[in-house]
Amino acid sequence: MQISMFYKLHIPHTFVVLNVKKNQIMNTVIKNTKKGILMIAMLAASLSFASEGTPFFRLVNNAKKTALTLTNVKAGNTLSIKDSYGVKLYEEVIGVNGLYAKAFDLTALPSGAYNFELDGEVEIKTIPFTVASNTIKLNSEMAKVIFKPTIRVKGDLVFVSKLSLNNEPLKIDIYFEKGNKSEPMLSETIKDTKKIERVYKLTGLKGGDYKIVFNTSGKEFIKYINN
Repeated sequence: MQISMFYKLHIPHTFVVLNVKKNQIMNTVIKNTKKGILMIAMLAASLSFASEGTPFFRLVNNAKKTALTLTNVKAGNTLSIKDSYGVKLYEEVIGVNGLYAKAFDLTALPSGAYNFELDGEVEIKTIPFTVASNTIKLNSEMAKVIFKPTIRVKGDLVFVSKLSLNNEPLKIDIYFEKGNKSEPMLSETIKDTKKIERVYKLTGLKGGDYKIVFNTSGKEFIKYINN
């Protein structure tokens, strides 16, 4: 198999009751096995995201009810509640645009740390809370927005963009896949920048597929490029 050289250039409310048992976590292991890839620093790209600093939620804790209000939601967004291991305990696909409101009974949850998570097209918004002895503590000041990496394919070039407002590192792993084999081609971690931009030139597209795995802020995103 021919190996290419590698270059790097600087160029309303509803009420929901939750009662959950322990869940097992599934881990995905990707078999490491080399193929050439040309990586070029991107000259310029632009991406529009929601403005930073605008509150996107309101939480009110009354007796057994926790009322959650979200602004600027879009139909198709997914709202979930996850525990500290990332296990999904509740999920709902939002069917309206604009304002969303619902009341939850979270007191039945086991003591521990949890997150409301709103999964949108280009971002994930998380709102943490804790449960202790049937008491809910809201950690609204710890809410954050995680912007998803995006890719655009043009011929054998793959353009990668991501906004990292708090300079969160982004780890990128690229694999060449053919049949049941997965060969690692490139791995890099990008740090200390609010706007991440890369272009990758993928060789051998006619001989197989590519998988790009992104890891940032405790989240994993996988994109596939098929020939």
